[in-house]
Amino acid sequence: GGGTATSYSWSGGVTDGVVFNPTSTVTYTVTGTDANCSNTATVTVTVNPLPTVTANATATSICAGDAVTLNGGGATSYTWDNSVTDGVSFVPTATTTYMVTGVDANTCSNTATITITVNPLPTVTGTASTSSMCLTDADATLTGSPVGGTWGGPGVTGNSFSASTAGVGAQTLTYSFTDSNGCSNTATTVITVSICTGVTESSLANAVDFYPNP
Repeated sequence: GGGTATSYSWSGGVTDGVVFNPTSTVTYTVTGTDANCSNTATVTVTVNPLPTVTANATATSICAGDAVTLNGGGATSYTWDNSVTDGVSFVPTATTTYMVTGVDANTCSNTATITITVNPLPTVTGTASTSSMCLTDADATLTGSPVGGTWGGPGVTGNSFSASTAGVGAQTLTYSFTDSNGCSNTATTVITVSICTGVTESSLANAVDFYPNP
């Protein structure tokens, strides 16, 4: 508004006392008139551009349970929604769009958004053709789902388990699978290998042999 005159006229189409939005930096001239005289004064309104704020992430597509870090760019300070702290890693629980507000040195602010996709882990199962074996038994067959994963553990070769190679004891075998999103999961199964005792009788001409020797 003007000063101590009784009426005021502004340049640039401005009306005294009425709010307006300047689109660029402009110097405005006001002419004040009282009952006898008139005079002028000027004021410069500086219009600072809004910062170009960016929303950035260490990854935009992650697997359930993975951590991600969000960072703002283009300003000097950043505030995120959804309780996210700029530059601090966290574990998203579901696919979410996050918004950041950036403020620059002129206290001008702008916003940006980024979506983090959370992919579920694949459902993986692994089974063996038997849960217990003798040390001398033939190999057991291992079956994993979805197809395309990898078996691991003592005595495992491909999709087979060798009791003699693994040795006596409860052998834990794992089946791991990675899906097209790069998310992986693992299933386990246990085969217990024992030294089996027993007697096998074979009749010969003049003798009886025992295998193994009890």
